Amino acid sequence: MKRSEINSAIRRAEKTLAQHSWAMPDFASWSTDDHKAHAARSEWLRDRQIGWDVTDFGSGEFARRGLVLFCTRNGIFDGQGERPYAEKLLFVEVGQETPFHAHRMKLEDIIVRGGGTLCVEFTPEGAQTPLSGEPVGDIIRIDGEEVPAYGRVHRLHAGQGITVPRGMQHRFWGEDAPVFLAEVSQCNDDRNDNFFLEPIGRFSDVEEDEAAYRPLWNEGGGK
Repeated sequence: MKRSEINSAIRRAEKTLAQHSWAMPDFASWSTDDHKAHAARSEWLRDRQIGWDVTDFGSGEFARRGLVLFCTRNGIFDGQGERPYAEKLLFVEVGQETPFHAHRMKLEDIIVRGGGTLCVEFTPEGAQTPLSGEPVGDIIRIDGEEVPAYGRVHRLHAGQGITVPRGMQHRFWGEDAPVFLAEVSQCNDDRNDNFFLEPIGRFSDVEEDEAAYRPLWNEGGGK
């Protein structure tokens, strides 16, 4: 991705946050210089993968296949004294797909906080055995109601949430308007706990065509 695309995507996400009066922590607006000025704190955040994240999953077509995220809190999986939970905010455009992927460690709820309709689809193909050893199964829950996972597109509206079981391949996209999501989950590890159905990457190579507006979480650490 070009840095200019990343910058524009973050600016759009910030407008969404303002529209929903969603307050953010101070480090959400840090510049590269701010990360350097708060090097120890920045490194602590980076080690826990906290901050901005923009990806096109290596597609080169961010509008078709991509995602903007901001991780507000997280721990280190199996780390002594670490938080075992995570919270993220996600910003999904119309027709913009997050491709099929599964998590072996993480059980998550995806909640529509505002905007349009979120479409979620599951497939039994490529299921991953959870680290807990539990079976993947074929049932999901939408706000506590058991629903067959496969063979349909699940459409969620503002206020609704879906529980994604460990190991189950899922994808999602916006249908009729941009969607503002929250994710609450067990500890999140985007380096090691994303298993894509296709041979694609979680992170994008960045072409530096302009200066970074907000550094991504893996660009922090006071560097």
